[in-house]
Amino acid sequence: MACPSARRRRRTGGGPARDRAVDRRARARTVEDGMTPDVTKAARMVAEAAADVPVEEVPRRVCAAVCEGLGMDGTTLSLLTDTPSRQLLAASDDAALLLEEIQFTVLEGPCIAAAHQGEPVAVDDLRAGVSPWPLFGASMREKLPQVESVYALPVFFGDYVLGSVDLLALRTHALDEEALEQASLVADAVAAALLSTRDMIITGARAPAWEPDETVRAHWFDTARAVGALAAARRLTPENALALMRAEAFRTGRSLADITRDVLRRPPGTP
Repeated sequence: MACPSARRRRRTGGGPARDRAVDRRARARTVEDGMTPDVTKAARMVAEAAADVPVEEVPRRVCAAVCEGLGMDGTTLSLLTDTPSRQLLAASDDAALLLEEIQFTVLEGPCIAAAHQGEPVAVDDLRAGVSPWPLFGASMREKLPQVESVYALPVFFGDYVLGSVDLLALRTHALDEEALEQASLVADAVAAALLSTRDMIITGARAPAWEPDETVRAHWFDTARAVGALAAARRLTPENALALMRAEAFRTGRSLADITRDVLRRPPGTP
């Protein structure tokens, strides 16, 4: 059972994904009828951030709009969040980027849970009680002690969850239950804003052009290359190669991006 400081609202019923998506949209219409001016403003800011700008700037601008519009202290956007193919799109600052790195390294946390369950996830007080994700909780206390609460919203494309929005705050209980439910409408605005980037969501040989290039490359394209190199050299599946890289990052206290650079600088099997 999750501790009192972590809220997870699950879908009702156990039908197929399409039925659950219909239920989500019905709830969204109910929430939309009572949206606060702040949520309406945040959704409008997201739409405006993606309008009439170069496509490579869209994720970064949308990320900043979510952060400002919802009054949070940090925000990240990612796709395929709960899979080995996870793709970082944008992070508002270094703390938000580290939050993303921690979850992808230890393979647990609210962002991954939200993407997996298709429901908003809240950790209202990171210091209260025992975290339902022990590795995530310990890493947050060690590396981001200033962060008091974290929220995650699934990003739906049609009937499927293809990503998530992570929100962090330097205060506890930054979003109450109603505010978190309404914030899901902002996540829908994010999905609409990202439609213009769909042709750049790639897994091929070219690095993405999204800005800032160095950050996005290190936390998506280069990680995928390193996983492929390690898997080929040691005859592993990509999942097991990524697991080895995660284990090394956790063992040494370094980031997965650091381990990625090591693998690419000195490919496995080289003298």
